[in-house]
Amino acid sequence: MPERLLSLDIFRGLTIAGMLIVNNPGSWATIYPPLRHAEWHGWTPTDLIFPFFLFIVGVAVVFAFAGRTAAGADRKVLLRKSVSRALKLLALGLILHGFPYYQLDTIRIPGVLQRIALVFLAVAVLVLFTGWRAQLATFAALLLGYWALQTLVPAAGVSPGELQPGTDLGAFLDRAVFGEAHLWAQSRTWDPEGLLSTLPAIATALSGVFAGRWLRAPRPPLQKSAGLLLAGLAGVLLGLAWGVAFPINKNIWTSSYVLFTSGLACITLALCYFLADVRGWHAWGKPFQVFGVNAIAAFFMSSLGARIIGLIDVAGVPLKTWIYQHGFLTIASPLNASLLFALAYTAFWLGVMWLLYRRRIFIKV
Repeated sequence: MPERLLSLDIFRGLTIAGMLIVNNPGSWATIYPPLRHAEWHGWTPTDLIFPFFLFIVGVAVVFAFAGRTAAGADRKVLLRKSVSRALKLLALGLILHGFPYYQLDTIRIPGVLQRIALVFLAVAVLVLFTGWRAQLATFAALLLGYWALQTLVPAAGVSPGELQPGTDLGAFLDRAVFGEAHLWAQSRTWDPEGLLSTLPAIATALSGVFAGRWLRAPRPPLQKSAGLLLAGLAGVLLGLAWGVAFPINKNIWTSSYVLFTSGLACITLALCYFLADVRGWHAWGKPFQVFGVNAIAAFFMSSLGARIIGLIDVAGVPLKTWIYQHGFLTIASPLNASLLFALAYTAFWLGVMWLLYRRRIFIKV
């Protein structure tokens, strides 16, 4: 296996657990506000999950490639493997979106796994063939370039900088490239994982690359923790400051959102690293480590499972609804019952991943 960092596995697993909880409430009508995405500008804890995962992708790419290239591995071979992995992730995303009917005329083309695929491939190329200066320049160019595109370039019939649902430049490009029928079903006029906003998402992963470089450098562990913490605080402050002019917004992945969430990701990784790798306190992170070593499998299988229990009919309602109504709603208020269902669903998949972990089965894409 490639060089691994326990705190990174824990951080990844913590992110996946959060993703399962927010994606699987008992009822979408009764959810605690922190477990909802912000409607547009602004943020909630839920809006941290996806950028945290992309940040982790950047850290992981450094740890996966640095040792191999230092040992003389062929960079072109690593690139071919990266392309293969990206294509598999794209395919898994489309399989998930189309299940079970696969109506090609309306299948959503952008998506979470698709964005992970594109971001991973872009970051892999940068890590394999450029140095830190070029990566830093790319990071700055992506953030400034995206800000300029979104605030200075008009979409069809819309003034520049009108950042409202379906009116920004990214939404215009997605409709032109994919067509409305292939965008997010809740809107059809824009997509939260659209093409243009993938550019700043690459910058999110690049911030993880910088964190990975910092952690691999020969310096004292406490200095590594402190450096990540300070960098994180700087990112949060810069993101908040930029957010005054270019609002923090997950839906269009604004540049201020990149800095703000990357800063919080740095702080979280610093805490995980200090606890798990510096102090050696492992027990608290074991459940998250179990999720973290099979992260894509946990996300894909749990998402597919949610689709399946939503399709099985029991007494005229989906199996999920039947379980929620006849189980969780009988013991708690609607808000708490919805949360308990999400926690129980997450615990079920933790059990599945624990069985795989015990048997040393690590499903890699």
